[in-house]
Amino acid sequence: QVQLVESGGGLVQAGGSLRLSCAASGRTFSRYAMYWFRQAPGKEREFVAAISWSGGSIYYADSVKGRFTISRDNAKSTVYLQMNSLKPEDTAVYYCAAGRVFYGSTYYVLHGTYDYWGQGTQVTVSS
Repeated sequence: QVQLVESGGGLVQAGGSLRLSCAASGRTFSRYAMYWFRQAPGKEREFVAAISWSGGSIYYADSVKGRFTISRDNAKSTVYLQMNSLKPEDTAVYYCAAGRVFYGSTYYVLHGTYDYWGQGTQVTVSS
């Protein structure tokens, strides 16, 4: 069993930065690919970024490419999402998820299977 707890959300002005963290319990964190998703009010959940178990493979949604950076520290059982140049349209609840397979394309991310989800952290970007 793996429990995921996100933190680091908050209110920031457009152009600002935030760093989200997702801390995992359990000793099997390094076996999982990790993902960040987000969901804005009234909208469907949206994929943001993915990182393989080793960190050697990374995949971003086009909407965040060049602005967001996903990384992980397996020794700390934590995955991060550094968000720069934030825009009001980045406002959403951000969730991390763990899966046994790394999906490196939009199709497979959207149709993939995820074993664990966090409870989410709110990110609000003001204009």
